[in-house]
Amino acid sequence: MTTEPEVIIEQRGQAGLITLNRPRALNALTHGIVREVLAALNRWVEDAAVTRVIIRGAGEKAFCAGGDIRAVHDLGKAGKHGEALAFFRDEYIMNRTIKRYPKPYVALLDGIVMGGGFGISVHGSHRVAGDRFSFAMPEVGIGFFPDVGGTFVLPRLPFEAGRYLALTGGRINRGDAMTLGIATHAVPSARFEMVVDALVTGGDIEATLKAHAAPVDSAPILTHRDAIARIFAGGSVPAIMAALERDGGDFALATLAMMRSKSPTSMAIALEQMKRGPALSFEACMTTEMRIVTRILDGTDFYEGVRSVIIDKDQKPQWQPASIEAVDPADITRYFAPMANDLEFAS
Repeated sequence: MTTEPEVIIEQRGQAGLITLNRPRALNALTHGIVREVLAALNRWVEDAAVTRVIIRGAGEKAFCAGGDIRAVHDLGKAGKHGEALAFFRDEYIMNRTIKRYPKPYVALLDGIVMGGGFGISVHGSHRVAGDRFSFAMPEVGIGFFPDVGGTFVLPRLPFEAGRYLALTGGRINRGDAMTLGIATHAVPSARFEMVVDALVTGGDIEATLKAHAAPVDSAPILTHRDAIARIFAGGSVPAIMAALERDGGDFALATLAMMRSKSPTSMAIALEQMKRGPALSFEACMTTEMRIVTRILDGTDFYEGVRSVIIDKDQKPQWQPASIEAVDPADITRYFAPMANDLEFAS
């Protein structure tokens, strides 16, 4: 009895082709996948026969719904923080490798794109959204934070949309993603295989994507552009929540309800990321995220969030502290403090 590989790495024509192959797990990233992808990317940099990289997800439900958070939870609960942190360290190195990759990196994004799926795609040169594309950064709902480069990308999105996505975990569609620059191209899902066939033969990437392009979808987020820009410019999470309550409209109240269900500590961390990110290089952002995740694993909200959302599924997390007003700003600052073993990158 054979076991399917969790990631398929192959060289096809001029392309290095990566297929995330855990469709039943929504192609969630394991440490093994991260290591294999990173090794392949490093190998293909030196291979003149490979002129571009293509990454896709198996199945129709998800490109990649994130990292294997349950595995990280279990390692942390067992006191194996070193093993859990090794996953994030390698993942962040992979994210940086994609960001600085010297060859075109084409991510074919169909279905759910969340968390780790964002990190393994958005830093590439071409992000191609299919019909089923759905994006979110839902980490604050499990006591975590928008990592994998979220500190760099999200605060650079227009009209404070990054703050909105980071603090609410709200989902957006393909039109929204194209408007915000998270996706660079829209192509019908049924044409993805044709795109792959053209690209592996060395076809011009822009011309190929243009030849298979889909009409631009509507972008619902634009309906709320002014409200997002005004409200999410607030200097603190309590100020943003108070502004949503004062607004009183349907969108504002729905957004407020979403935020009230999230970890107060995680929201405060996420907003601080959004404040610091614009002044930081990509590498400094990843170093910052390694500092945060190290301290997150020493806390309580992440384990409680995973218990509530993924394990018991009661959707009743007991956050500590329970309210945003009880979060001490000094405690949040400590998540960002330098560490003796800070993540560093080779030039």
